[in-house]
Amino acid sequence: MSHILFEYMSALTSLNQEEQQAIMNEIQVEELKKGAMLFRQGDAPTKCYFILQGCVRQYSVDEAGREITSNFYTEGQAVVLFNHHKRDKSSDYTFCCLEDSVMVIGDLNTEQDMYRKYPQLELMTRRMIEESFSNVQEEFAAFIASSPEERFKTLLQKRPSLINRVPQHQLASYLGITPESLSRIKKRLSLP
Repeated sequence: MSHILFEYMSALTSLNQEEQQAIMNEIQVEELKKGAMLFRQGDAPTKCYFILQGCVRQYSVDEAGREITSNFYTEGQAVVLFNHHKRDKSSDYTFCCLEDSVMVIGDLNTEQDMYRKYPQLELMTRRMIEESFSNVQEEFAAFIASSPEERFKTLLQKRPSLINRVPQHQLASYLGITPESLSRIKKRLSLP
């Protein structure tokens, strides 16, 4: 599992193997069971996560009690909430494991200590955030401009593993459609 993190460190930093191993020895890697909550809507998160294996759903509950799925995170992606601008630091979302997962868990309270000790780690984190932000901007613009069927086709092209990993009603919510509409789209495209 740790090879994923080594790949990121090699690609995004100039850390040598000894420094990479030192970081690996200091980080916390945990197995989380399906259904584990990373943090809930209204919580003030104190941790960040990097997924080595598994799938995490991001969702919120609206005033009517409906769960609205806004993202899925899988291998090689970070789950972190950027809410430092909020006075109460509370999360607008719940993050829940959809599968048994293995994650690097970072403590936001000691993050700066790790960055002081390993400046290249801060550089790697910044580059990962920049790449993620760029992807989110691109996906959001495409999402707004596309029809539900186009959204599904894009999902098939860019993240096909989600089709079999995620419950269909959550996938439909993510696409902004009803489960029935998703079934019709899949039928038109001759998918099971």
